[in-house]
Formats: sequence, structure tokens, C-alpha cells
Amino acid sequence: MNSLLSAVLAVFPETVQVNDRNRLVLGGLDANDLAAEFGTPLYVFDEATLRSQCAAFIGEFTSRYPDTSIIYASKALSNKPFLRIIQEEGLGLDVVSLGELAIARAAGFPIDRVYFHGNNKGAAELSQAVEWSIGRVVVDNFHELQLLESLTNKAGRRLDILLRISPGVDPHTHRHTTTGIVDSKFGFALANGDAEEAVRVAQAAASLDLIGIHAHLGSPLFEVEPYQEAIGVLFEFAAGMRDRHGLSLMEFSPGGGFPIQYTVDQSAPPLADYAEAITSAVRDCAKTHKFDLPHLFVEPGRAIVGRAGVALYEVGAIKDIPGVRKYVSVDGGMGDNIRPAIYGAKYEAVAAGHVDAKETETVTLSGKYCESGDILVKDAVLPKLSPGDIVAIPASGAYCIPMASNYNANPRPALVLVNNGEARLMQRRETLEELMQRDVI
Repeated sequence: MNSLLSAVLAVFPETVQVNDRNRLVLGGLDANDLAAEFGTPLYVFDEATLRSQCAAFIGEFTSRYPDTSIIYASKALSNKPFLRIIQEEGLGLDVVSLGELAIARAAGFPIDRVYFHGNNKGAAELSQAVEWSIGRVVVDNFHELQLLESLTNKAGRRLDILLRISPGVDPHTHRHTTTGIVDSKFGFALANGDAEEAVRVAQAAASLDLIGIHAHLGSPLFEVEPYQEAIGVLFEFAAGMRDRHGLSLMEFSPGGGFPIQYTVDQSAPPLADYAEAITSAVRDCAKTHKFDLPHLFVEPGRAIVGRAGVALYEVGAIKDIPGVRKYVSVDGGMGDNIRPAIYGAKYEAVAAGHVDAKETETVTLSGKYCESGDILVKDAVLPKLSPGDIVAIPASGAYCIPMASNYNANPRPALVLVNNGEARLMQRRETLEELMQRDVI
């Protein structure tokens, strides 16, 4: 096996292998056999990698700062069997909609371990969250503060809240996933005084208990310095709010945004680097500003589930334009993975049926959707492909399925969990009948 292929396979789940038939193996199972059994497009999730990532976050953070909770950002992937794994591994959960909260509740996830985020939570969503005794609401704006105070007063309940603050720190990531700067729809800005006014209003609300502050800079963050800068800014703000408005900083979060490796030429810093940078900054800032150490929580999503997922596609039409490009079309695309189209996301790929072949060619893996921008991987170096071959794209576990659509009236794909040679359907493929169930004639 050549060094480039070895580097590509390192982007796959921890259990990846190439068997003696030169075929890709995930969780002890031949990827081609999985495609034959469950159909394509197919998203395969490796349970060992999922659990390993959960344990790594808990270990790296709590070994440095024992009073830490790992709160999984469910927008990366959310369904009932998956959330049961997250619960078993001892993580909390953050949700950004009533739908995600309902999935968590249906999965039996402890609601007191759920944090509710979002920049435009509606009255119905917040009312249900209060009724279900949600653990925390991370308040994003003044409208939400007023709604929550009214709803909790009406229900005769008290609610723990945090304020989401925009610290004005550039995380050096894609502009569509940058959230902690002044020009953002998220959070109370420090620069214009909104953050301080939010503290004043929250402290005056009789039915709301303001227990801390939260920030989220963006995603993915391939540097640790933005976290440290933001923590310094936020603790300085918190000290002023303590002195002027009596703020108690019992909980604190710098958010999530932890990256994964998508391609061989962009490696992510070790998780230990992030844990050390964040926990040491919290300790130092708490000491500087004379705070007791607050409960720390961080919110990985992509970093928990991204590497665990692999997308499998079947090759169909092939179009060779001599001197220009060779298009290899597959039976999925932007309907199940829109990230390349909207973020310019890049991926690796392998031929699952003949992983290590001497003869290779450069091709562009294109989807089946009626958009010229429906390209999954541009200029992929792969063995010669033919219709019916299976192509595997790693690092597909995060955001692909939650952002999937029925564009061109295509059903959404199935999800399979693999572990020690066994496969379990986590979410079945959508049917044609389900595409029309909501139609009213």
C-alpha cells in the first residue's frame, strides 16, 4: 500500500481495514456487502469510533479540569438510536429546535442534561421546553428574554439560563460558519452594550436564574488561539457584570467548533491541544478576575460523529471530456451532502471494491442532481471506475444527513451502525410513498 493511500485511510473510522480481496472494511464488514444489503447511497457509522471520540473528549477535558461536561451538539447528527449512544457515554446534549428536543425526549435522553440554543426560538418551542423541564436555555436575544420571563411566570416555574455573548473574536474559518464576531445574527454583542443590558434584564427577571455565559466562535476552528482570546474577553466582561450587576458565574462555555481531518493535506491539531488551551485559559482568567472556578462545558458535534461516518455510493454514468475532465457520476450528491456546494468542503474518496490498485486516474465525482454545482469530490485520484463500482467518501458523519433534502424528489438515504462485524439499521431509507404523505388533494 502506498503512502498516499495510507494517509487517505487515516481519515476513515478507526476500524478501517483493507481485506485480502483488496476491499474496504468498516467495523469488520465489507463495504461492498453493506452496499449490496442496504442499498446506496448509504451512510455507515462506526460505533467504535463514536464511543472512542466521546471518551476522548471526557478524558482530555476532565483530566485537566474535573468540573467539565461534554455537551454533544445534536445538529451534527440526531436520531434516537444515535442519541442513546451519546447518553450511554455520559454526554449532555445541545439542541437548536423543538424537533431536536423532541427526538432527544423520544430517545429517553435526560432532559435536565439538555441545553437549548438558537437565535429565534419561538414561543411554542420555549413553552414546550419549560413544560418538559429542560436543563438550560442559552438565551440569544432580548425578544427571547421577554418570552421566557412571560412563559415561566405563567407556568409558575423557575428556569436556569445562560446568555450567549458575541465576543468579537475572529475564528479564522469560513464566513458562513463564523458566529462570534460583531456582524452576526447570534448572541448579545459586547461592542454595542447589548451584552451588559442583557445581564441587567436577566438579573431583574424574577423567574429566570442567570447562572453563566456562553459563546460560540464558529466551526471548524483549526487554531486554539481564538478560544483563548475569547475566554479572556468573556471573563473580563463577567468581572464587570459581577461588580455592576451582581452576576454569579457558575457556568461558562466557549462553545464548540472542534475540527476533524477531512483531507490528507489539512490535519487538525490534537484534541489535547484544545483541552489544554481552554482549561488553562479558564483557570488563569478565573484567578485573574477572582472568580471561583465555574462549571465548564464544551460542545463538540462534528468532532464526535464526523470521522465515524462514511458515505457509500454506486457509480453510474461516466463522461470523459478529453483534455478537460472525466466525470464519474454517483447515485447521491448534494441531496445527501450539500457541504461541498455551500461551503466548498473537500473530501477524500476510495474505490471500495479495489482500494489499492496500481493504475489510477484523476476524476471528478459528481452527483445525480440537476445542478452543475453538484460535485462531491473534484480531481480525485482513484483506480479506474466502472458503472456498478462502489465509492466510499470518509469523514461524512457530521451535518450531511441533517442537511439532506428531497431535491429532485429523491428519497433520503439509510443510516447503518457497524460494530465488530455486525450491522444495525439506525434509520431506514425514505420511501417514495413518504415523499407524498404530506400532500393534500
